[in-house]
Amino acid sequence: MNTLSYGLLALLAQESCTGYELMLKIQPVWQAKHSQIYPILAKMERSGLVQFVSVAQKEKPDKKVYSITEKGTSALQAWLPDLSAEPVKRDEMLLKMYCLWLADAATTERLFRERLKLYAKRMEKFRASLAELEGAEQGSGKPLGVRTPSFGKYVLLKRAIDHARMEIDWCEWVLGMLKSGIDSSGA
Repeated sequence: MNTLSYGLLALLAQESCTGYELMLKIQPVWQAKHSQIYPILAKMERSGLVQFVSVAQKEKPDKKVYSITEKGTSALQAWLPDLSAEPVKRDEMLLKMYCLWLADAATTERLFRERLKLYAKRMEKFRASLAELEGAEQGSGKPLGVRTPSFGKYVLLKRAIDHARMEIDWCEWVLGMLKSGIDSSGA
């Protein structure tokens, strides 16, 4: 099985989902498209790692809601101790930094202001998700802990908020440099 397969199992260990819901949930940590997810789900279903129930919908085809099986949970438990591969980062903005000296000041400022907006929006979304998660945990009467199913989501949200804060700080720093007149010509 590939890493995406284990990622889908990890999400299904949290709750049953449709393929579309899985695609949305995995996006913050792993880029995957429908065309990748559905064949993997079918293969895992044939292997007995997941199962599904068909849910009828009006004026739409039936949807499949997948859940993890005991065999799928065992596969996850066997995968967890494996060392993780080195993270891969693909960020077009970072590539543009190498040729930023070719852009005019207005373009450079626009790039960083757009990036700032993007991460401000993300931070707002992550903070709302964190508040919702913390509220649900408090409402359940059970304290959030390492052995609770939502612990992983909690630490991922905290990481996402920290990363968004770092990106915002970086954009503000560069915008400050632009405002103070530091540019590639030394003027």
